Amino acid sequence: MNGDEEIIIDSLMTFSDAVEGTTAPEEIILTMSLLDVYYYSFDGKKHRGQIVVNSELEDDVYEIFNVIEKIFFPIGKVIPIASYQWNDQSSMADNNSSSFNFRVIQGTTKLSMHSLGKAIDINPIQNPVIYPDGIIYPNGAQYDPQERGTLTAEHPIVQEFFRHGWHWGGNFDQPKDYHHFEKP
Repeated sequence: MNGDEEIIIDSLMTFSDAVEGTTAPEEIILTMSLLDVYYYSFDGKKHRGQIVVNSELEDDVYEIFNVIEKIFFPIGKVIPIASYQWNDQSSMADNNSSSFNFRVIQGTTKLSMHSLGKAIDINPIQNPVIYPDGIIYPNGAQYDPQERGTLTAEHPIVQEFFRHGWHWGGNFDQPKDYHHFEKP
């Protein structure tokens, strides 16, 4: 890698753009930060994306994305979910890695950790959520630990999240949520 390497810009939003249209109350929006992150995508090229996270977790997220970049772990894209009109299904179907999204946990009335910017989803196509009845989201996704961009318990990215005190959805009893990380 050299200093002249072209960087592909996946997202170039202002903070206002990145939270526009959310139903989150102002006191939650005030706890968020918009971070620029770098990664290599499946095209083998360096990309710059953006992610909205809880301000308390900025250092964790920068350090985790530094490891992602350093080991050339492919990331589909990292674009604030406002670009998807706050639709989690659309974001996942586009293999978008994201954090803040003021919403409930699917199938419940309980707020998701994403509502607080304290959860991150990484490569939902390679790391889908698998329900006990066999339903997989996003549609058409398949969990194959041999595929590039897929996470397993031993993977350096999962280990880096653990090192920072995050929990991984791949360790949940049910559903198995392989793309999901959260920090209580």
